[in-house]
Amino acid sequence: MLAIIAPGQGSQTPGMLTSWLEDADAKVLLKQWSEAIDLDLIHLGTTADADEIKDTANAQPLIVSAGLLSARALSAQGKYGFVAGHSVGEITAAVIAGVLTPLDAMKLVRARGIEMAKAASITPAGMAAVLGGDRQVVLHAIADLGLVAANDNGGGQIVAAGDLDAIAKLAPEGARVRPLAVAGAFHTSFMQPAVEPLRALAASISVSEPSVGVISNKDGEVIRSGREILDRIVNQIANPVRWDLCMAQLDSQGVTGAIEVAPAGTLVGLIKRAVPNIEQCALKSPAELESAGEFAAQHGGK
Repeated sequence: MLAIIAPGQGSQTPGMLTSWLEDADAKVLLKQWSEAIDLDLIHLGTTADADEIKDTANAQPLIVSAGLLSARALSAQGKYGFVAGHSVGEITAAVIAGVLTPLDAMKLVRARGIEMAKAASITPAGMAAVLGGDRQVVLHAIADLGLVAANDNGGGQIVAAGDLDAIAKLAPEGARVRPLAVAGAFHTSFMQPAVEPLRALAASISVSEPSVGVISNKDGEVIRSGREILDRIVNQIANPVRWDLCMAQLDSQGVTGAIEVAPAGTLVGLIKRAVPNIEQCALKSPAELESAGEFAAQHGGK
């Protein structure tokens, strides 16, 4: 059984679309998306520097566009039974499952990035990755400081979010704390101002029923209603990502292989640590398309 997974914010790197745009059709698509959302994705994916693509309003559309271009080039249609995305990657996954059109997804992610950046500017807040340590000890340390476990990523990685002073004090026994270069406490109540504008936009978007099971960040459940998938994507902005439960669901559904679409690397690393019995394939550039196609053929079948 094969699954396709899509990464979230923080996975972007300068120039990451350069190799994908060697395909003329891909470049035309990216230009169309850029015009539709009034954002130069070609520039962001080829010549923009790390600071420019770190900006939430730029990073999110860039990551989704990379995922869509790589998924489009992958020879895996009809071979995967499940999709999942981490945070903004849920929008990519919704397109791969046939719930959203690529253009609607780009409009949604553009608005998501803008509204989350606005929400982040209201009150200073931040995030930090907590690596290692006993899970319960880490969760208690986060809660004791009034912080939120915004990303429970499994594999010994939990991302805490909230007040900057509290983040600076976070030091769970036996764990390492690494502050993240983000301008906000994503997936917490700090993002609540972004929810209603996104909910209004989502109500105007037509959805289709998914062709495969979509595993939700909310609770790791398999969702097969297009409208519920979109509603959950909107609500997830201000609620924690339970990627640990998503990986557990992949395992329980009998998934034997997972392909992470571009910009790949983060999620396959988490799967390798948390559920190593699921084989992993990172589709980072067109150079991996042949091997990814072979991987899909090996694990494919609904």
